[in-house]
Amino acid sequence: MPHPSTFALIAIVIIAVGLVVALQNHRRRSKRLRARFQDLEGEEKRMFTFLNVLGGSIERDPSPAVLSRTIVDGAIDVVAARGGGIYFLSDDGLFLNPSYLSEDCPPLMGMPEAVREKAGTDHRALTSHLRLTRVAIDDGVLGHCLAVGEAIHIRDLKSHSSFKNSAAPPTDHVSALIAPLRHADKDMGVLVVARRVEDGDFSNNDFLVFRSLAEQSSFAIGNAKVHREAHEKRTMEKELRNAREVQRILLPQVDPVVDGFRISGTNLPARIISGDYYDYIEVAERSFGIVIADVSGKGVPAGLMMAMCRSALRSVAPGEMSPSKALALVNRQLFPDIREDMFISIAYGILDVDTGKLLLSRAGHDPALCYRKATGKVETLRSPGLAVGVDGGQVFERVTRDFEVQLEPGDCVLFYTDGVKEAVDANDEEFGVERMSNAFRNAAPLGAEQVLKHVQEELGKFTGDGPQMDDITLVAMERLAPQA
Repeated sequence: MPHPSTFALIAIVIIAVGLVVALQNHRRRSKRLRARFQDLEGEEKRMFTFLNVLGGSIERDPSPAVLSRTIVDGAIDVVAARGGGIYFLSDDGLFLNPSYLSEDCPPLMGMPEAVREKAGTDHRALTSHLRLTRVAIDDGVLGHCLAVGEAIHIRDLKSHSSFKNSAAPPTDHVSALIAPLRHADKDMGVLVVARRVEDGDFSNNDFLVFRSLAEQSSFAIGNAKVHREAHEKRTMEKELRNAREVQRILLPQVDPVVDGFRISGTNLPARIISGDYYDYIEVAERSFGIVIADVSGKGVPAGLMMAMCRSALRSVAPGEMSPSKALALVNRQLFPDIREDMFISIAYGILDVDTGKLLLSRAGHDPALCYRKATGKVETLRSPGLAVGVDGGQVFERVTRDFEVQLEPGDCVLFYTDGVKEAVDANDEEFGVERMSNAFRNAAPLGAEQVLKHVQEELGKFTGDGPQMDDITLVAMERLAPQA
């Protein structure tokens, strides 16, 4: 029988071997933990680097193309992916459009057989297809991620349920991390990074870091969009102000001096650019033209058409003593370039300075008002006419006619655009022709300047603090009493 000391020695040897094995296991675990810690530390450093680079990109160039590349390349580096991409939601909200895909991004969707065959000999065919193909929001893993509204980790793309009924499911074994991009509770797109099976799957920590990265990217993209839109708005407003200044120069800068008459006009745009205009034209010696016009619509299109109308009338007016014939020439010039939903109403009068006769043509414009000093009453100067741009010429020229008005000393004529009569108060009641006519009648004995001032004052009292809904243009003309 072995001596007891032998058993003790065996026990000591077993314990020693166990301690050695335990120590070796501990060292291996420590080595793995150190390696894991170093990996985590490296991932953390890469994340901070990514955020730094992203912030710099926003400051230097917040364009979608630059941000997309920065975010995708940064995400690939942070989680050590093979490739990645970013897709943005289309304006109609029905598709995800690729904004940027890295060079080695594994395919995240099924490939048509023709593309796959061509890619066997030319890798660029696959890359080109991926970069040009948009994805329906209810299709594949990208659409699935957008639908669930949170980051997902797909360990094998080809077996994912979203491709169950697909006509061309993926054939490659690909692991992917996908996250929706949202800002201010609005979907913007998706961010994805991927590895092939030989690269190994993503860890749980990779997923958590990627999810955080996607959240930071969403914030950056959303803020960049807000800043970009604000910059574009400021630029547009500056351009509109410049355009308004050009348009202001096109309007009369001072009231004209006409023997025996006093004429005054004003234009109050509802927006920066006005679709109304008025003008004074030297038609011939001792013949003076007055025009007021209103382009349908508002803003830049109306302003451009206004400038075209002014130029066209100025080019045909000199020497043409019939206002309706002048407007017919303008109509033939402008009709081919006027959109179907636009037209121009014009009132154009030619004054014979010596006789006081006003020959008036009204192309679809509101009739002018005429105050008669002899009776103290206001007449409506109606004449037939069709708006410019409605007809190519034949109907316009058949319908539009001249109308003669004899002005006596003390008489006053008021031209206006519909922004005056259609102005509304807090109860949506219109100012109307009657109120305007009363304001005109009360101020007409005081002269043309007072007519404009009084009508504007009455209009302001009526509308109160409400916004001006349409352009307002007024031109008043009075015949002066002969000096003794």
